[in-house]
Amino acid sequence: MLTWILVPLRQFHIFFNVFRYITVRTALAGITALFICFVFGPLLIRWLKKLQIGQEIRPEGPPTHFSKRGTPSMGGILIIGATILPTLLWGDLKNIYVWLAMATMFLFGLIGFLDDFIKIQKRRSLGLKGRTKLIFQFILALFFGFCLLYLGFKDYFSLKLNFPFFKAFTPYLGWFYLPWIMFILVGSSNSVNLADGLDGLAIGLMAISASALTALTYISGHARFSEYLNVTWVPRAAELTVFAGALAGACLGFLWFNCHPAQIFMGDTGALSLGASQAIIALLIKQEFLLFTVAGVFILEALSVIIQVGYFRFTGGKRVFKMAPLHHHFELLGWPEEKVVVRFWILGIIFALFSLTTLKLR
Repeated sequence: MLTWILVPLRQFHIFFNVFRYITVRTALAGITALFICFVFGPLLIRWLKKLQIGQEIRPEGPPTHFSKRGTPSMGGILIIGATILPTLLWGDLKNIYVWLAMATMFLFGLIGFLDDFIKIQKRRSLGLKGRTKLIFQFILALFFGFCLLYLGFKDYFSLKLNFPFFKAFTPYLGWFYLPWIMFILVGSSNSVNLADGLDGLAIGLMAISASALTALTYISGHARFSEYLNVTWVPRAAELTVFAGALAGACLGFLWFNCHPAQIFMGDTGALSLGASQAIIALLIKQEFLLFTVAGVFILEALSVIIQVGYFRFTGGKRVFKMAPLHHHFELLGWPEEKVVVRFWILGIIFALFSLTTLKLR
């Protein structure tokens, strides 16, 4: 939005020409997101405390978590606002990819908001029933799937599936792309939600993931870089870099208040919106498979739950882990919360660096 005002001013001074560049606007979007978090974070925390909007703790969770009861929740409102507002300010609003990313974040955040609201209203750790939440997520995923299919049939989006290291193998899926889109969106949103169990864990991992996706988005939208690195060129994805940069900035800004001991939790409002955001970015830049490594720790957290539940039912009550998701297993092994979080961050950085390294290996 600001580019419409600032760029024409280059006729008066060459300085204003810098606002044409995506790199500059991405950096400004990230800085703006940080500024919004730092200014409105304390205000939101005080407001939530005044309304007595606090987190309810699962009785079956680790005993060390009971002291966190009452910590303000629904901090995802801040994350969503600190991502969308800078995107509106510094992004090119004529780009359909930007609107799709913002809409995905906002609407999946609404599901999380409803879940958090029910938890707070009924003073319990369970909001929406798991099946109901999944139905809402699949409905939204179906909607965005149809949006991408429509863009695909209009040649604004490729309906070919890209595989890393196999640029020549790009099967055209057509309508069969729909279930894949739904799987990526729902799977990613739930994986972040499952990882949101320790102070700073999920938001720190998302900051790492969003930073990696910012780089991938810029490369995918740059003709020369994408050709050199053997990555599918997606011209319209270039402007999506601004959204990804704002997302990274918002995550870092929220981490300031969410690190141990957390002053505020993101809640499902934040977790579902963040997971869906990284999914829609990966889909739009045609790097869905790379998302499995960029968000590797989230995948491990989700797999630990699937393995635990499956093994429990198959054996009639036996467990693989002391508790799932995976971070709780290490807590019950005696690791301090801070150690679990930092080591998972390190693992997240390794996954992100590996993802970026594969670009050159191609």
